[in-house]
Amino acid sequence: MPADFETAVGTRSENGCLVIGPDGTEAVPAFPVERVVDTTGAGDLFAAGFLCGLARGADDRSCGRLGALAAAEVIQHLGARPEASLKDLARENGLAD
Repeated sequence: MPADFETAVGTRSENGCLVIGPDGTEAVPAFPVERVVDTTGAGDLFAAGFLCGLARGADDRSCGRLGALAAAEVIQHLGARPEASLKDLARENGLAD
């Protein structure tokens, strides 16, 4: 990886994401969803979840899981804003205190 970057992330739709960092590559699975309704906002919510984890000092896998969780929530309904509390979802899934 170039010296200018510490971490790179690539999303892979229903296949989750790849997080490439100083310690190697981590394949992180997507969260299961009942039904995809609208993918508007999925990338933005993934990025928000990932960056939230990163800002809080989480490991690469946890950051990827937070991003995947946020994206999974928003694709199950119309519109780009979450309908459920992402903080509550993270807590329920062991990704927040």
